[in-house]
Amino acid sequence: MAQECIQQARSNGVCVQEKASHANVITKLRKSCVYPAQPSDQKYCDLITFDLPYVTFHYNQKIMLYPSPSQGFASVVESLQKGLSEALVHFYPLAGRLCMDEDGILKVDCNGAGVDFIEASSDVGLADLTDCDSSSDVMQGLVPYADTLNLDGFFLPMVGVQVTKLSDGVVIGIAINHLIVDGYSTWHFMSSWAELCRGSSVICLPPSHDRAVARNTKVKLNIDPPTRDSYVNGTKTEKRPPLRSKIFHFSKKMMDEIKAAANKNREGKPFSCFQALGAHLWQGVTRARKLAPEDITVFTLFIDCRTRIDPPLPRSYFGNAIQGIYGFTAVGLLLSNGPSFAANMLQQVIDSHGAKAIKQKNEEWEKNPKLYGFSDAGMNCVTVGSSPRFEVYENDFGWGRPVRVRSGCNNKFDGMVYLYPGQEGGGSVDVEIALLPETMDILESDPEFLLTI
Repeated sequence: MAQECIQQARSNGVCVQEKASHANVITKLRKSCVYPAQPSDQKYCDLITFDLPYVTFHYNQKIMLYPSPSQGFASVVESLQKGLSEALVHFYPLAGRLCMDEDGILKVDCNGAGVDFIEASSDVGLADLTDCDSSSDVMQGLVPYADTLNLDGFFLPMVGVQVTKLSDGVVIGIAINHLIVDGYSTWHFMSSWAELCRGSSVICLPPSHDRAVARNTKVKLNIDPPTRDSYVNGTKTEKRPPLRSKIFHFSKKMMDEIKAAANKNREGKPFSCFQALGAHLWQGVTRARKLAPEDITVFTLFIDCRTRIDPPLPRSYFGNAIQGIYGFTAVGLLLSNGPSFAANMLQQVIDSHGAKAIKQKNEEWEKNPKLYGFSDAGMNCVTVGSSPRFEVYENDFGWGRPVRVRSGCNNKFDGMVYLYPGQEGGGSVDVEIALLPETMDILESDPEFLLTI
């Protein structure tokens, strides 16, 4: 079954070939390899129950847009490469490759093989990219490893970086293997890299690589490691459905309105900003889908378990520490009730996922390991990843804050949502939603969702 999941995931996209149309927009200038400034004393990094279900996910992709630095592009590249080399000393698993030991256990060989670093240029400007659809050729051309499986980390670096010079700015695109990190750890790495680029000799939060504090188990997956032939010659056999990906900006005032609406006449524990926003998104997307009242819809959240397990993980824990949790109901019930109905459902699901539930879910998975696919998010789903708590706009590499943070096309499907803080801060939120085109057309003209009524 696991091998079938891998083949199905591979059929969703080409692992290493680039779309030719990118060449009309992005010019790749140079590709090199960045190695850790010092070798690691650690030979291997274990992969545990929190990591392994994501074998059949793709590399996570993040894109940061910056105004033009005062220094030249060559100087920017030199600074980024030097800081990256130093960062890889602390985050040494990212410079390794996947391997399988003699017992069939998947882990990371911390061999210092390095990460890909691509330099590129484009004539487009920041304004062209700020709200550009992430499925467009230009957006896909700004970040490496489109449609690349995490399992390809046997041959591919754990990290790929692309730095693109624009007509009036610079883009840093990063793809990072999801078997190694979740969103929290991705931004931990990014902020540490930025610190070093700004001239710091140390990082404020050195990572902890002891996965045993999260789950001290070894699980053998019923998979065969990829061969180099299967990695190099992966071919697209099935078209993924066309998607539109759009950013909706909710200001602090709008967030206050959403929270107040959910908590109107509320007795008991008030709903959080996230629970209220989740209810707003769930109802808005479900309305736009024009489903039948008896259809089932699912809200899926990848919840951070760091503070929920017993004992809690340290802030410095580097790895995956997320689990998917679900709320579901009939479409008619969801839409015929106010936002408090959906918010209450989300609050109950979130509050009930404590240390006992996390442990039980891990134990159940270890008895019957399942590799996740997009269909596992549920029917007519709204699935939330990332978090507005991640300080993504603090990633200053020496020439200022980003003007926009985006996600790439990987790991997106109908109903996938990424949350980021708004660039202006103060409790504002940027919501990046991927939907079928006809659904997006309805959503982006829905005054109730846009809070224009």
